[in-house]
This record gives sequence, C-alpha cells and structure tokens, in this order.
Amino acid sequence: MDSKKIVSALVKYGIPILVSVGLAWFLYKNVDIKAIKQSLSEDVNYWWFLPVIVVSVMSHIFRALRWRLQLRAIGVNAPLHAIVCSIFGTYFVNLLFPRLGEVWRTGYIARREKASFSQVLGSMMGDRLSDTVTVLIITIITFFMAQDAFLKFFEQKDGGTSASVMVMLAVVVGFLLGVAALVWLYRTRSKNAAIVKLQGIVRDLWDGFAAITRMQGKWWFLLYTVLIWGCYYLQLYIASKAFTFMAPLGWLPVLVLFVLSSIGMAVPSNGGLGPWQFAIIFGLTLYGVGTFPPSVPYDAQASAFAWLVWGVQTLLLIVLGIYAFTYIALDKRSDK
Repeated sequence: MDSKKIVSALVKYGIPILVSVGLAWFLYKNVDIKAIKQSLSEDVNYWWFLPVIVVSVMSHIFRALRWRLQLRAIGVNAPLHAIVCSIFGTYFVNLLFPRLGEVWRTGYIARREKASFSQVLGSMMGDRLSDTVTVLIITIITFFMAQDAFLKFFEQKDGGTSASVMVMLAVVVGFLLGVAALVWLYRTRSKNAAIVKLQGIVRDLWDGFAAITRMQGKWWFLLYTVLIWGCYYLQLYIASKAFTFMAPLGWLPVLVLFVLSSIGMAVPSNGGLGPWQFAIIFGLTLYGVGTFPPSVPYDAQASAFAWLVWGVQTLLLIVLGIYAFTYIALDKRSDK
C-alpha cells in the first residue's frame, strides 16, 4: 500500500475514531459512573424499549420502500427483501466505517442487479439529499416552536459564534465550488480521456439523482419520507417515556433533542458515538436536566439517557446487520 492510500485511510477512518473518543472523553471525564449505573437501575422502565425497537425496524423498512421507488425509476427492479437488507447492512457498516455504508449498499444493489454503479449511487445521493432537506425543514419548524431552547443553545456557545460563522462560510464556499466544478464537467467539451470518463460518471450520477423528478409514485416518496422521520422522532419520544425524570418534559423538548441529535449525526463518527450523546446531553441541559459540560453526579441522568438509547439502537443495528449479511451470503449461494 503506497503512502497516499495510507494517508487516505487514516483520514477516512482515523478522524471519526478520534472524534468519537474525544467527545466521549470530554462528556464523561467528570461524571460519576456509579451514579449513571444507579440511574439506569432506578430510573428506567426497560419495557418501553420493545416498541422503540419495533418503530426503529419500521423506519428502515420505510427507507427501503422509498429507495425502491428511485431504483425503479432508473430501471433497477431489485426485490424488496434485498433492498431492506441493504439498508440494514448500511447502518451496520457505518458502525465500523462511517459513511462507507452508503457506498457499500450502492455496490451491493448495483452488482446484484447488474446495474450502473454511478446511476445507483445517484439514486442513493438523492435519497440522502431528501433527508438533508427534511432535517432542514424540521429544524426551521422546531426553531420557531421552541425559540427559547435554541436561543439558549447559541447563548451558551461561549464566544464560539465567530468560529461557527467561519465554518459555515467555508462549507458554503466549498459547496459552491463543488457545484461549479460539476457544472463545468457536465458542459465542457473536451477530448481528454480522463475528463470524458469523469463526464460519463457525472451524467450517470445526475441521471440517478434526477430519477426523483420523473419517477412514478412521487406522493408515495413524500409519504415514506414523512414515515421515516416520524419513526425517528417517535422512537426517541417513546424512549423518553422509559425514564422517570423525562416524563415532565413532553413532546416539544423531545423534538428539540431530536433536531440537535439529527444535526449531530452529520459529524463523522462511528455510528454517532460521541456527537449523538453530546447533542442529547446538551439538549437536556436546556430543559434543566443536568449541566453542560457534565461535572456533577446529577448529570448522570442525562448521561444515562443518552448512553442507553444509543446503546439499544446500536445493538439493534448489529443484530440487523448480522441478519442482512447472512441473507446476502445465502442469496449469493442460491444464485450460484
């Protein structure tokens, strides 16, 4: 393996691990672990996690149904069970290698159906873009519904506003430069072999992405999107009912937690480890559950909630991932 591949691997997989470990250390360096264990034994009704698991599995099935609409629009008619397993496998792979799961499911479906990888990748990108738009819409709505909580969020940044603005500007500039490069690749007329090959990839990506606009069942796509994100919120809301100290908060604080944790998942990490707990614990402090950063035993309640909910979800993803890869192995054997 040459030095470039080594550096690339370190960047792809090393940074998420450092982010996860660093945030986990920051959150729990001053927390009383015994107090967390005590909260988990005294404050939790674990039966509530049975409906949480059911709703979580349903969210993956709805995502598979939505992606099937996009795949059919580009002529890929994979069976639903295979698509569902590709979704299960995606989240399992992301636990080990962040963001690689999306590439894996693209390759699996493209290879299984003998379809264009670039077109399937484009449909996957359309799938993820719709999630980004959904998170943006939910965030805006939640901001107006819970302005006090979000104002606290920005007030407690302790002088980090300038840095946040710089990061946002860098993201916007990078996005615009990326769009400009794609437009240039799409429209330029060059005979250079490398550029021609890239143009073909860009056209395939666009074809897969644009499938949303021409596919049949656009209203079903919208319904599945609502069901996916409704399930995401519902499983967090149901999980909050399992904790005695969460009962007084109601649905709106849980919505704030949901938005903050959804934004936190954009940070590259192994299965959300670190950023997800960071967002949840900080969100709980806005409603009087603990302080931020955690420093006293009372914060064990917020920590217990963040860790238990994340742990249950992660364990479920592992089980679903094992099921998915077992199905894929048997499916390959039957094909042979």
